Amino acid sequence: MNIIEILKKRRTQYALGNKLPISEAAVESLIKDVVREAPSAFNSQSSRVVILFGEEHKKLWSIVKETLRAIVPADAFEPTDKKINSFAAGAGTVLFFEDHHVIRSMQEKFPLYADKFPIFSGNSAGMAQYAVWTALANENIGASLQHYNPLIDAEVGRVWGLPESWELSAQMPFGSNEAAIADKTFVDDGERFRVFR
Repeated sequence: MNIIEILKKRRTQYALGNKLPISEAAVESLIKDVVREAPSAFNSQSSRVVILFGEEHKKLWSIVKETLRAIVPADAFEPTDKKINSFAAGAGTVLFFEDHHVIRSMQEKFPLYADKFPIFSGNSAGMAQYAVWTALANENIGASLQHYNPLIDAEVGRVWGLPESWELSAQMPFGSNEAAIADKTFVDDGERFRVFR
């Protein structure tokens, strides 16, 4: 399969199940390999990942649900509840972090670019997330990218004993594809691209 066909397989999947086409160990190995190979500015390798399976995965979405229950009006909570349940129905979640200890050390080492390292870190995070998502899709594992940070940051750090320097940037629930994935729509190329020769 060529790279474009692989990229086309990466789509948002909300209808997740808890069956995986490969073992949890294989998923873990795949995610680790992909994050290792994802590029980062100055090879800073600032991305950090926590992989949750089974009950640990469900625990995360319980944290999200209870955090949101405290701020979403009760009469409007049903759609939120349904969405969170769809993530919890999956087989696991990848939590993506950026390590501010690494970012600060790069700022000290390369002061000329100090103000740019937070931007570089964001670029690195996005590439790691996209690479993992695409790799999962290539194994016929559905996923989506969620952002309940910073609302859940403190509790996630406490529950899993994570370093304070790790800042949560995204959550990726994954699992079996339990529904067809909708075709992606595209804006007109004229709005997105400029080519000069």
